[in-house]
Amino acid sequence: MSARRQAVLHARGLERHYGDLTALAGVDLTVHAGEMVALVGPNGAGKSTFLGLAGGLLTPSAGTVQISRAPAGSIEARAATSFLPDLPSLYDDLSLDEHLEYVGRLHGAEDWQERGKRLLERLGLADRAGDLPSKFSRGMRQKSSIALAFVRDFSLLLADEPFDGLDPTSREAFGELIDDAVAGGAAVIVSTHRADVLERAHRCVALSEGSVAYDGPPGSAELSDLA
Repeated sequence: MSARRQAVLHARGLERHYGDLTALAGVDLTVHAGEMVALVGPNGAGKSTFLGLAGGLLTPSAGTVQISRAPAGSIEARAATSFLPDLPSLYDDLSLDEHLEYVGRLHGAEDWQERGKRLLERLGLADRAGDLPSKFSRGMRQKSSIALAFVRDFSLLLADEPFDGLDPTSREAFGELIDDAVAGGAAVIVSTHRADVLERAHRCVALSEGSVAYDGPPGSAELSDLA
């Protein structure tokens, strides 16, 4: 099997319950290297829960999810996964440059300075590298979070509604970063409601009431009632 077709994420029978509420109900999903998957569905469908389980931020009530053959949440899986939450999580006492250094060094990216510089230029943040996130707008915090996600190597990018809050130029720059990562063999799963993001995806997975209601091409008419 070629590297591009290796399974990066493999979920089987994945469930998550919150008391009497079932957020995920037996999800089976495999995502391969070099594949971009758009995760769609109405609010409450289970998209954020699935991403949290895949990222090791939540514990399954049943079933399993593996990242590069390691259990989600393990050190090996976390090293392979870059996670973009719906709300950026930044340290208000570290400058943007210090954030990039922290994440880059933590993940062994020896070229973090060069990567960080390129990312800030592409995202329009080059002149804010020395500033604290407490001074940033919602959009700038989101762009900072994107830079942190891409300053290190990853096999899997998980992104929860990451295009919200971005201006058109930043959305296009972020989309190009995703395209580059996928072309380099990474797997990407993006939860979204945006039509322009669906156009970039190789595949669309729709969740409804915690279950997979659709898994196929993003242009299908079947998606109209599910996205």
